Amino acid sequence: MVEQAPHDPVATLRARGISKVYRTGEVEVHALRSVDFNLFEHELVVLLGASGSGKSTLLNILGGLDVPTAGEVWFRERCITGADDTELTLFRRNHVGFVFQFYNLIPSLTARENVMLVTEISDDAMDPAEALSLVGLSERLDHFPAQMSGGEQQRVAIARAIAKKPDILLCDEPTGALDSKTGILVLEAIEHVNRELGTTTAVITHNTVVAGMADRVVRLADGKVAEMFTNDVRLPARELSW
Repeated sequence: MVEQAPHDPVATLRARGISKVYRTGEVEVHALRSVDFNLFEHELVVLLGASGSGKSTLLNILGGLDVPTAGEVWFRERCITGADDTELTLFRRNHVGFVFQFYNLIPSLTARENVMLVTEISDDAMDPAEALSLVGLSERLDHFPAQMSGGEQQRVAIARAIAKKPDILLCDEPTGALDSKTGILVLEAIEHVNRELGTTTAVITHNTVVAGMADRVVRLADGKVAEMFTNDVRLPARELSW
């Protein structure tokens, strides 16, 4: 049965009272402590925080990769908390694109073929060439990962994530393994997807400079939201002072 959330037409995701406790024997680690969080339609949010602050745990729960110990997550009018594995798999497949620090490309497949892994199981997918064009890789369609730089491989990973036309793009340290110049190119690709497709986007980073490109910035510390603010002016990624 699909539960109905309180009417809120502009929020794509809503988290209420999210806590996450990991237990090892008698030891408890509180990764999140009663976090409330909204991710609004079409916005780009940057989540800041030191290692261990809870930001990756929050992103994984929002994307249906993990479940909270307490609290609820709503995707539009549907509560996904308590959904079974099949429902969560369909939620991730149909609505969420993920980009991680490491590219997870198949070495024996070209850029086009890596993107096709997603488009072949999606009902309303882009042409792989279109997705790769959106991230500036029109000339690299038939290149293998070993023939591309780290930044190009990460942009292939972004193309793969957006090719199924997800409602939400969740990026966990997408520039963490890259130098500053290459990282800017990757952020430009994420920025372009957010602006051109209107994809609701959240980016995790420990680099405070990246906050300048966000509509809204959320800083986590010790499993709690420590600070939240909106940027008056959203800087283009290329203008970030890395």
